[in-house]
Amino acid sequence: MQTVLNSSRFNLSLSPRINHQPFSSTAKIPCCEIPILPLSSSHSPISGICRASGQVAELFPVTCPGIVVREAGIQDCWEVAETHCSSFFPGYSFPLDLLLRFDRVIGMLFGFSAPKGCKRTCLVAVIGSGGSFFSGSDDVGIGNLFVNKGYVAGVLTLDTVAKFLPRKGPLRHRRKGIAYISNVAVREELRGKGIAKKVVAKAEAKAKSWGCRAIALHCDLNNTGAVQLYVSRGFKSVKVPEGANWPKPKASADVRFNFMMKLL
Repeated sequence: MQTVLNSSRFNLSLSPRINHQPFSSTAKIPCCEIPILPLSSSHSPISGICRASGQVAELFPVTCPGIVVREAGIQDCWEVAETHCSSFFPGYSFPLDLLLRFDRVIGMLFGFSAPKGCKRTCLVAVIGSGGSFFSGSDDVGIGNLFVNKGYVAGVLTLDTVAKFLPRKGPLRHRRKGIAYISNVAVREELRGKGIAKKVVAKAEAKAKSWGCRAIALHCDLNNTGAVQLYVSRGFKSVKVPEGANWPKPKASADVRFNFMMKLL
């Protein structure tokens, strides 16, 4: 059974008189209007429709050996885009699928930066070594810009931009100290091996190292596997105060978002 907490538990209560407008898009959880590859918070995808954080979840994980979770580098761009697009836009065919992948790569290349005082990163679960295909090292050269020996099995975006967190006070100040997870995806052929749990656990550790006191995300209630994954990691559903208009990712009409948080 899923636990539902009052927003006051996380000090997120809002005055009923304040009308909090939903975010203005950008990311697509394909970033859904959420900067996808954590990389680009300002670069919007071709479709702009988000499928919900936690596209992939493992209910009965079988350990996948040789998995290393680390921050993405330029050499991972193409595989991150491939993992993201195949998970969130599986129905796209050529040439749209190719254009979307290039869109994501561009978003990563120009989206590593974050607003002043904020942090953003893209985590990747990699199978095998992560060196350059040509040089055998981690250095990135002209000839191997998008080539990576390691195989990217899963991705996740983490930031403290607070775009999808309720604003604070009548002046709607950005909330600090809360990290936000989005764009969780695992390659279809590698699902069910505990990869998503590894990436989420790494995100929690990273948020802690940033000095965050909590970590949050939006999850599609129709995606029961993802919901169970987050519950197993200690995330709790936060009840939105009646009359409050909290920001959330832009998504298709059939997506019902559940706002979840975990104290670190």
